[in-house]
Amino acid sequence: MIEATITDQEFALFQRLIYKIAGIALSDAKKVLLVGRLTRRLKVYDFATFTQYYRMLAKEENPEELQTMVDLLTTNETYFFREPKHFDFLRDEVIAKRVSQSPLRVWSAASSSGEEAYSIAMSLAEALPGAAWEVVGSDISTKVLAKAVAGHYSLERTDGIPPGYMRKYCLKGVRAHAGTLLIVPELRQRTHFCQINLMHPVAADIGEFDVIFLRNVMIYFDLETKAKVVHNLLPRLKAGGHLIIGHSETLNGITDRVVAIRPTIYRKA
Repeated sequence: MIEATITDQEFALFQRLIYKIAGIALSDAKKVLLVGRLTRRLKVYDFATFTQYYRMLAKEENPEELQTMVDLLTTNETYFFREPKHFDFLRDEVIAKRVSQSPLRVWSAASSSGEEAYSIAMSLAEALPGAAWEVVGSDISTKVLAKAVAGHYSLERTDGIPPGYMRKYCLKGVRAHAGTLLIVPELRQRTHFCQINLMHPVAADIGEFDVIFLRNVMIYFDLETKAKVVHNLLPRLKAGGHLIIGHSETLNGITDRVVAIRPTIYRKA
């Protein structure tokens, strides 16, 4: 299929649109990526130019297509037990020193296709046998959320899962499903997924959390958007709860409502 061409002016329109919707600062270097991912959508509507496609989206009369555009342009790189020291902290500091008898609740706020949320669930199930806990995963992309809910993954993407966890919490596929694994039902039943746009205030009905993972998403945001996202999340973090961000990220200059207790890990005062 021959890809459509895009002018600098057209690309600027989409840069502003995805920034407005998702807070993502799409650099000029992403022009080829945008063309590659959206050209098929032009073909669906028989549009000759990106301007025609943009005008349809800007009217906001087709929310399904707007969501499709967001799904295609948001990056969703993730894998199981990424940045393992964070899971060590969850086990050795949060869980081991916990005195509350209320259910432990953890939010994977940019959960993508669910690997992070299920890594958290495995950690909680292992460290809290018989205790009450819940994991919530959220993302702006409905496409990756559908994969997360299914809990079905290629074995090629599961290298980070400890062997003991693999045997205990994963079902290896056979016959038509060979080369894949399924997260066991017991974990999927206690791991819930929902669509949340972090650019907007988070509804109170999601409840409060002891720990919020917000990892490897702020690298796509400018300073203003980072501050907005953190401001929207913090009301959902319990006093004394922990906010965990990615190793290439920082909250310096973003908020004074949490204090750093070690690199990338913060506690709400």
